[in-house]
Amino acid sequence: MQDENEIKQNTEEEIVDDITFVESTEDGDELPTKDIVKKLREEIKTLRKEKEEYLTGWQRSKADYANAQKDTDNKLKELRGFITAGLIEDLLPALDAFDMAISNKEVWEKVDSNWRNGMEYVYQQFHRTIESYGLSKIDAVNVPFDHNIHEAMENVDTEDTAKDHTVAQVIQSGYKMGDKVVRPARVKVYITK
Repeated sequence: MQDENEIKQNTEEEIVDDITFVESTEDGDELPTKDIVKKLREEIKTLRKEKEEYLTGWQRSKADYANAQKDTDNKLKELRGFITAGLIEDLLPALDAFDMAISNKEVWEKVDSNWRNGMEYVYQQFHRTIESYGLSKIDAVNVPFDHNIHEAMENVDTEDTAKDHTVAQVIQSGYKMGDKVVRPARVKVYITK
């Protein structure tokens, strides 16, 4: 007894052998085999062309999607940077208040040592946190004045020509994130008489 799959396969082969390809015109006349082959080749050519167009379109769509993903990722990264910079800029007045409190050594030393140690710890922790986001203090004292990172608030007369156009004193610290200035350092600048 033949296996059921063998019977099915034999039946399909017999059906394929029995099929004859006959094309007819609109009038019902049969087309010659050469015309049928020619027509099939034209259809194959058309189908191949369509396939190439679809493949090209698909590849283009895939590339467009990848580019859109990259653009979205870049925009999100840029947005995070703006949000971080904005938040840090809002925190700078608190940092300035810490700096002013600690900079007056005479008054600071009179504060209870336990409270002072606690505040210094909070100050250091605050600095570490904002530095972890890329914020850094702009070097300002005894460096040449640079209008890109400094804002001149006052001139200080000097006889020393070596100090001409250098920073004499920082009035308010400046900060930058990477290469971007978040806030310029407000400074007094030496000017030779």
